[in-house]
Amino acid sequence: MDALAWYRGRRVLVTGGMGFIGSNLARRLVELGARVAVLDCLLPGQGGDPRNLHGLEGRVECYVGDMRDADLCRRLAEGREVVFNLAAQTSHAGSMDDPFLDLEMNCRAHLTLLEAVRAVSPQATVVYTGSRSQYGRALYLPVDEEHPQRPTDINGVHKAAAEAYHLLYGRVHGLRVCCLRLTNVYGPRMPVRDPRHGFIGWFVRLALEGGTLRVYGDGSQQRDLVYVDDVVEALLLAGASPRAQGHVFNVGSGTPTTVGEVARLLVREARQGRVETVPFPREAASIEVGDFYADCRRIKAALGWQARTPLAEGLARTVAFFREHREHYLGG
Repeated sequence: MDALAWYRGRRVLVTGGMGFIGSNLARRLVELGARVAVLDCLLPGQGGDPRNLHGLEGRVECYVGDMRDADLCRRLAEGREVVFNLAAQTSHAGSMDDPFLDLEMNCRAHLTLLEAVRAVSPQATVVYTGSRSQYGRALYLPVDEEHPQRPTDINGVHKAAAEAYHLLYGRVHGLRVCCLRLTNVYGPRMPVRDPRHGFIGWFVRLALEGGTLRVYGDGSQQRDLVYVDDVVEALLLAGASPRAQGHVFNVGSGTPTTVGEVARLLVREARQGRVETVPFPREAASIEVGDFYADCRRIKAALGWQARTPLAEGLARTVAFFREHREHYLGG
């Protein structure tokens, strides 16, 4: 039997479910026959957008609320069999501008959810999404899960702390937890309105508007881009498999590509725009992580997962989605 057939009829909660990855996950869960609820605080500028669930009306329970609300978390966690915990403040630059908001959204909120699950659904599986930013500047490549965590910004520190909370609740309270450290995820419904949530979405917007894609330095910085559909599959396998419990997994393509190459592929796919190299701004240089790509052998060995979408194909799908839905996602 297909491992993902396990989700049919399961009661699932997705936090951050109106955001980029969360909404794509919710859509796939509905396809698999799960009973899906999503929670999102719709914090301005964070990527949450009810439009991301367009077409699922009546098929998903949608709740707008703050995960720091203990009563709300208990109510939504009760009876769930899987909790995909994707809620986060995602801007690295934003975390440096307002570290206390990042602390609230990326630490306190997750403790509140974990306490709720422990109280009302202790048998649920909790899958938490961390970030490659937890590693900071790579000491060696590819980066495996044993690499030291030395984040270069507040967001990375708090993501590492939230991961540690989840693993602690697994060890001490017996919760069934799994943590995935995601590399640069891209695809339909990603934030494209400003550059604070990563360069890929911003480059997509600029290319579709015929603008200038400004690449810092000489553009040779290596990144690990992974398409959102592949990430969704990793999340689903982690939630369904007992082999994932108590473990941390990198989730990436494992194949490096340069920032300059990403920009050139997007301009070619959009058939407009131009690429320009510019010196690093001081605020960007201070949190730049240098080259990064992940070693994903652990998740392949445990769950049989690997990224399958070639970069050019994934970028083409992404550009096509935003071109089709331009008025909503690029307007304003």
